[in-house]
Amino acid sequence: MAIKETIFVVDDNPDIVNIVKAVLEGKGYNVLCAYSGAELFTRMKEQRPDLIILDVMMPEMDGLEVLSRLKSASETSSIPVILLTAKVQYEDVLGGYKLGADYYITKPFTGTQLINGINLLLGEGKS
Repeated sequence: MAIKETIFVVDDNPDIVNIVKAVLEGKGYNVLCAYSGAELFTRMKEQRPDLIILDVMMPEMDGLEVLSRLKSASETSSIPVILLTAKVQYEDVLGGYKLGADYYITKPFTGTQLINGINLLLGEGKS
């Protein structure tokens, strides 16, 4: 099996990071993890991911600020971002898309939802 793309998982909750990491590694993805927006930006200097899964509600720098910074910088604006969040109100979803989110998944989520979103953004077939 060929090595699949690299996906960065960013969430301040280690349990969520571990669940998402297990699902993605089970599908052959290379998974990198960060527990804050600041850590993501530091680690991206070493390796640029093919996709980012980003929590919205994080301390210090929330996911929407991270998303805005990613989409406004020319070197990261083309990286697809999936927002993974407990914020389920229409206004929250719309706000995420207005800032440049490529896909929005609400918690609780299933592994199938996650993989389908990734397949949609990375143009892969059914897994």
